Amino acid sequence: MATDLVADRAPDPPKSTRGRVPRAAPKTPGRRLALLLRNRWLYLMLLPGVLYFLVFKYWPMYGLHIAFKDYVPFLGYSGSPWVGLEHFEELFTGPDFGRLMANTLILALLTVVFVFPAPIVVALLLNELRVRIVKRSVQSLIYIPHFLSWTIVASLTYLLFSADFGVLAGFIHDVVGGQRVDYVAQEEWFRPIIILQLLWKQTGWGTIIYLAALANVDTQLYEAARVDGAGRWRQLWHITVPAIRPAIVVMAILTSGNLMDSGFEQIWLMTTSLNRSTSEVFDTYVYYIGITQGAFSYSTAVGLFKGVVGVFLIVGSNWLAKRLGQRGLY
Repeated sequence: MATDLVADRAPDPPKSTRGRVPRAAPKTPGRRLALLLRNRWLYLMLLPGVLYFLVFKYWPMYGLHIAFKDYVPFLGYSGSPWVGLEHFEELFTGPDFGRLMANTLILALLTVVFVFPAPIVVALLLNELRVRIVKRSVQSLIYIPHFLSWTIVASLTYLLFSADFGVLAGFIHDVVGGQRVDYVAQEEWFRPIIILQLLWKQTGWGTIIYLAALANVDTQLYEAARVDGAGRWRQLWHITVPAIRPAIVVMAILTSGNLMDSGFEQIWLMTTSLNRSTSEVFDTYVYYIGITQGAFSYSTAVGLFKGVVGVFLIVGSNWLAKRLGQRGLY
């Protein structure tokens, strides 16, 4: 019996091949073509997005080299003389750099503190709603502002907070008393209004990502937690929040890359002659210097500086996330 078992047993593989995963056969050109044809509709759907990034994102990078030239439109890209880092030196030593950096960083800090956590909080609150029709109604109402342009948002802001015909400004004047205050023109009210606009317009749309992450949470985890005596707060802290932690990390990395991007359209529409010292950021400065004054090389240098800082921020935040044991963006 023992000899039969030994005889029937398959021989052991050689030691040199033990524990190795067999390699897949290399793909020949014919197999690659067959795979491409089989997924042709997926590649066709991908094509518009690829063309968009190539035409509007990567091709304009060719013009970045005018940041190191004294660009003259009549001479063209190749005929304009090289000036090296002259424009960057002018930017860093100029009188506007400190004010621009301070305004941009303050708005970025306020965005991180107030705007970034808002979709997380709203998603957690919506996840606790048990009445389906109420949950869907609230979701629809908070999604709507995202589809409004910044022009409409700015117009609504003027209608609410303007000193002449602002509804809220008039209500505050009638209740509190005193002189009417033109909130949209005051320096001290510019940043709070910008943050309120961002909260109203972007919070609902941002909750989609976190609600999608919460939809994948196994409901048996909540049942087990209730059996163990965990309350709603314990379930939220130990089950719900860890479930959306990867999404929070990814969104935090993406947000860090946009800290220097304050949003041109929103800031420009809310800028007046009275609040310019507070409202002017790098985005509006590039437009003012480059378009209205024709300083193409200098404005390109400003935009390149802003882009390089954004790259360092996103790479650094991704490295930090991995150091803390989280999955990074790449």
